[in-house]
Amino acid sequence: MFSAAVILKNTFGYDEFRPYQRETIENILAGKDTLAIMPTGGGKSLCYQIPALMLDGLTLVVSPLIALMKDQVEQMRASGVPAVMLNSSLPAHEYQKNMDAVQDGSAKLLYLAPETLLTPRIFSLLSQTELALLTIDEAHCISEWGHDFRPEYRQIADIRQRFPNTTCLALTATATQRVRADIKKSLNFEDSNEFIASFDRDNLFIEVAQKRDGLGQTLEFLQKRKDESGIIYCFSRRQVDELSAYLDLKGFSVRPYHAGLNDADRKANQEAFIRDDVQIIVATIAFGMGINKPNVRFVIHYDLPKSIESYYQEIGRAGRDGLPAHCLLLYSYSDAGKIRYFIREKEGQERIVATQHLDAIVRYAEDEINCRRSPLLAYFGEKYKTENCKTCDNCTAEASQLADITIPAQKFLSCVKRTGERFGAGHVVDVLRGSKNKKVLQYEHEKLSTYGIGDELTQKQWMHLSRQLVQMGYLDQDGEYRVLSLTEQAMDALRERKTIMGKLKEAERVSRRQAQEDISDYDKDLFALLRQKRKALADEAGVPPYVIFSDKTLVEMSAYYPQSLESVLKMSGVGQAKLRRFGQLFLDDIQAYCRENGILEKEKRNYREKNDKNRRYMIVGEMYNAGDSIESLSKRYQVQTSTILNHLARFASAGHSLRKGQDLQAQTSLSPQLQEKALAAFSKKGTDFLSPVFEELNGTISYDDLKIMRLIALSQAGSGLSA
Repeated sequence: MFSAAVILKNTFGYDEFRPYQRETIENILAGKDTLAIMPTGGGKSLCYQIPALMLDGLTLVVSPLIALMKDQVEQMRASGVPAVMLNSSLPAHEYQKNMDAVQDGSAKLLYLAPETLLTPRIFSLLSQTELALLTIDEAHCISEWGHDFRPEYRQIADIRQRFPNTTCLALTATATQRVRADIKKSLNFEDSNEFIASFDRDNLFIEVAQKRDGLGQTLEFLQKRKDESGIIYCFSRRQVDELSAYLDLKGFSVRPYHAGLNDADRKANQEAFIRDDVQIIVATIAFGMGINKPNVRFVIHYDLPKSIESYYQEIGRAGRDGLPAHCLLLYSYSDAGKIRYFIREKEGQERIVATQHLDAIVRYAEDEINCRRSPLLAYFGEKYKTENCKTCDNCTAEASQLADITIPAQKFLSCVKRTGERFGAGHVVDVLRGSKNKKVLQYEHEKLSTYGIGDELTQKQWMHLSRQLVQMGYLDQDGEYRVLSLTEQAMDALRERKTIMGKLKEAERVSRRQAQEDISDYDKDLFALLRQKRKALADEAGVPPYVIFSDKTLVEMSAYYPQSLESVLKMSGVGQAKLRRFGQLFLDDIQAYCRENGILEKEKRNYREKNDKNRRYMIVGEMYNAGDSIESLSKRYQVQTSTILNHLARFASAGHSLRKGQDLQAQTSLSPQLQEKALAAFSKKGTDFLSPVFEELNGTISYDDLKIMRLIALSQAGSGLSA
């Protein structure tokens, strides 16, 4: 049986596991139920796809949308993995063919919707099958506290009762602590079997702009990205239709998507977008869940989302290929008012929760001081430790010196106090600027001492100042009407006349679309040529272009100019199956382009090896092979012996041979008999993970000794890769 690392490279074309993929896979192979929280684009699918190829029996994947299943099955088949789906969209003959594949064991992966899973016919099918792994994708749909609760997901617990010996994996990208607890309770998971990767998507540039001229701002944004794929989210169907028609008139390749379209049009528009026949989709939030289009380069929120969870999931549809993408939210307080109008129609707990969600996203949108990532990640219980992310509008704003804003701040705080702490910022600004509108006169606020004392600033400047005072902790802003009240910090500032530093003008934004880019100097002409080749092959095969190769793969080809199939295999996302099917076709074009332009191949280095500290395992491995002992390496780097052993294991797992000798045997006190048993267990279970070997040996050999025995097994094999 091939190891997980070999499958990762040979089948899927990736050199290294992403955070918590390895641990999740190891847990599953050890037969432990697991909840894995990983960001969109973080590689959740591999957490069940790799075990599916290692376990005896069927892996069942419960997925909420047919489009997602179709997409996953196409990608699996392109990688040489036998996968099928069963749903109402299939013609009868194909449905039966897929049933037969499950029954005869030729299918390793079966994708189902939850409502299909609960039918007697499927129960009967699964009862005749060895069900090795039950995977629940978009697991937040189980929780009533999630932003996309689906009652049919609750019934998945019935499947668990019918197949009690089947390992279960729950996956999601968006889950607060409360939602995670609800998922585990519903599926009867142990608390310890949970892996939470960082929610940060550092390839996304995040920007929030005040919506002054929504159409104009959108047009300006799109004109800089004419050949890029993107999604624009709107609040209503009417807004979708109007914006889509406007952009079409302006010459953009665009289609609408919302529930008001008939099924055929909606499906056709979605397919056109996925296949790169259309570059922009203008949609309500119904669009995109489960759509794995990797090369979405931007997401625009034309209107305010209902919650941070929705916002996070929607921007997560950008940049799934790991390349830079831009997320723009156009915010106006009137958008929040529209949502509050609908919230008023709710009752009880539902209304309270909806209001809390809206207040959180409004606070986020109005924060013009702090890093965008910090509150976004804090919402999911993660602390962002970097002071300046360099990939959001607030962190990349043109630096300007903080000014002494004590006097205008005192005026504003005093006016909030004088008006009784019963009004929002707009009314306070009207009083400060001496407005004679109906509301000011109705409450006789023209008689206050703070009336008209603030005409030196514009309304925009005062509103900007009010948002700063909220973010700095001088004001609280609560309730449906965003009523301002003074905090204890504000009272101290007024009593003691403390200096307050801030900004009177809004900082000019620097749009850093390329704020982070792994490969910034790739050949744009070759990239365009390879995209044309990919599109032609995709159309011929009837699949989306990214099923052939992702944009990231084409970018690497355009940066390194591979001149052999061996070099093509080094590109991210190129596995053995895709190399056989498509490698030579792309290689021919690259070689012809390089001949015409006199270009030589560039060597691709592992990204991690650019950093000396991350390269230490390579240096340790090479020094060990050159004759250095484990003890001497431990002293040289002033680390424990176990750290050197970990470096050597990583060196071997990367495919490098380790020298044979007595040095490794000297590290263990195991008897020759126990060493033989350990080596036999590694031969049976592979060298990727220690847990399956530990359990195979019933815990008779410690993990420390197993680390050494793994290295002995690798050195005896003459290769870092186990098979």
